[in-house]
Amino acid sequence: MTALTRLDRAVGAVLGSAAGDALGAPYEFGPAGQLSARGEEMRGGGGWDPGEATDDTQMAVLIAESLLEHDGLELPDVFARFRRWAAGQPKDIGLQTEDVLTSGDPWDLAAALHFQVNARAAGNGSLMRAATPAVYFAAAGREATMDAARRIAALTHGDPAAWEGTAILHELVRVALDGADPLAALPATLGAVHPDHRERYGRVLAPDWHPGLATEFNGAVWPCLGSAVWALRTTTGFAGAVRAAVDLGGDTDTVAAVTGALAGARYGQGAVPVPWTAALHVPLPGFGERVLYADDLRALAQRLVAAGSR
Repeated sequence: MTALTRLDRAVGAVLGSAAGDALGAPYEFGPAGQLSARGEEMRGGGGWDPGEATDDTQMAVLIAESLLEHDGLELPDVFARFRRWAAGQPKDIGLQTEDVLTSGDPWDLAAALHFQVNARAAGNGSLMRAATPAVYFAAAGREATMDAARRIAALTHGDPAAWEGTAILHELVRVALDGADPLAALPATLGAVHPDHRERYGRVLAPDWHPGLATEFNGAVWPCLGSAVWALRTTTGFAGAVRAAVDLGGDTDTVAAVTGALAGARYGQGAVPVPWTAALHVPLPGFGERVLYADDLRALAQRLVAAGSR
């Protein structure tokens, strides 16, 4: 068996996240077990065309293109792209993300002001879009990738819990891209989490945790990340992990997108089923008639690796 290259894993993370997103979209907010019960993969439903990716992948693409065009993280530009996208009336947008992006407040205040008023902003919306920046910043090391994750998350999520969850995901992808086991890296990764949030993430990322123990809906950052790690831990391949994530029900597209990023980084692009990638497409509301396909996502991932390694 040929050893996976870093590039294989990076493409796997980006492509795998998008594929998980599209696979889970038709089952969003449904009960557990629906994917297995219906046996329908990439056939659409719930307002989604077969293989259509949601806001999860759309926002990930916007971050990637900003990183590439600006040769690094230009937060006002990322926010401006998000705002343009939100104004383009995407089929799906998180309530919290929409509130922040349509508030009219400046990029560096909008999320914080929203959090001040609402006191709750720990949705999984910053996790769902993290595959592309995780690939870009991986070569810079643990501290840099976790810092970038926090800064990008803070554009739309004022709760530091969302920042820390996204930082964990960035680091686990980085470890996997290096060819190491992301599950084995959990203790060290938790050691780099802000002390205020370490215990809570430690619980949902523990080896004996399972989604049945979740105390919140999996649209929250903690059970979403915990469920993705659980899916990776309890399966032996990319497709099995992502199917397990979708079968949890609830916020199926995002849990599967996060699982797909981790599993793709672990198993490489060749593990993403061809029938899934054949149907995959990513519209970009607010940006004309642009639609990205699987080959576009592969090329995007390759550019992120090349640019992040400079």
